[in-house]
Amino acid sequence: MGIPDMNDVKVPFIDLKQRYIEEKEELLHCVERVLESGHLVMTPELAEFENDVSIYTGAKHCIGLNSGTDALMMSLMAAGVGRGDEVITTPISFVATSGAIAHVGAKPVYVDVGPDQNIDSNLIAAAITPKTKAIMPVHWIGRVADMSKILEIAERHNLVVLEDSAQCMGSYLDGQHGGTFGLAGAISFHPLKNLNAIGDGGLLLTNDDDVARKVRLYRNHGLADRDNCVEYGVNSRLDILNAEVLRFRLKRLDGIIEKRQANVALYREMIRASEVRIPQDKSNQKTSYVMCLSLCERRDELQAHLRENGIESLVYYGCPLHLQPAAQKFGYKAGDLPVAENQAGHVLAFPHHQHLTPDQIEYVADTINGFYGA
Repeated sequence: MGIPDMNDVKVPFIDLKQRYIEEKEELLHCVERVLESGHLVMTPELAEFENDVSIYTGAKHCIGLNSGTDALMMSLMAAGVGRGDEVITTPISFVATSGAIAHVGAKPVYVDVGPDQNIDSNLIAAAITPKTKAIMPVHWIGRVADMSKILEIAERHNLVVLEDSAQCMGSYLDGQHGGTFGLAGAISFHPLKNLNAIGDGGLLLTNDDDVARKVRLYRNHGLADRDNCVEYGVNSRLDILNAEVLRFRLKRLDGIIEKRQANVALYREMIRASEVRIPQDKSNQKTSYVMCLSLCERRDELQAHLRENGIESLVYYGCPLHLQPAAQKFGYKAGDLPVAENQAGHVLAFPHHQHLTPDQIEYVADTINGFYGA
């Protein structure tokens, strides 16, 4: 069917151009400050941003990296996860979750999800084998998983918990920030996140001094100082321009999340069609809503109808991780994880970004209701 011409789009899925217009003056100041300083890598501005995130999240250590994917891989390596180990995780996520596990030589072991699209904590214990080294829950859309039960299982079986909290900036469970429950948590600053960089960026959260030491070394080639390489690392440093931009945007994050939460609430209020369900938060959750995910009957037909009416939407994602071609070597087949597979056939994300007006939300809701005759 193709992507509609932008002139025909009435409700864009995301509006990074409008965000630039709103922030233009301060963003250009960020660029000027960085370029005028004459330094672009590993300068005090990075440490200042990391300290701001520590204050915001409550994590003892925050380490800027070049992507959330690297934060996942480095959390695994710092925890000693490697070849021959197994990591229990969820099939509902971006491919980076599985990719990070595979890149360190471990095997992802998938556990089905619950109605909230997060890993079903009731199924984790049955998936543990002598090879299991870690549990990696994914806080999908920023909704923090059932961490109290996950941590209890991990402690009972002597496993580490490493959180894929890529979408978690501004998300809480029982007042605790996502990504700070386990040994380490990975944050993404991809442009589609609520707190977004100019391109890719990431960060690792941890309260463990040894993990922080290892990751700080590894992100900078394993250099203890300029002429002393104590181990072979990689180049995964968050650049200073992104650190400055993110530091500015961190100040605006709570307001952006509140607007997105309000937009999701409007959808819940205005969509009358019983064929569409937006999972609810529990009373002890505060979700950042990086995405507004719904489960829809006749999903593909609805998406086409929205497109015809100038409304952008996205499927996150149409194929669960255990059925991806790259995962064939792990031995999974269709039917192994029925809840995740069913959700993958129904999931659809509606536009809900902070630049939308109530009239636009109402237009999307009316278009959905009209499709189902509600």
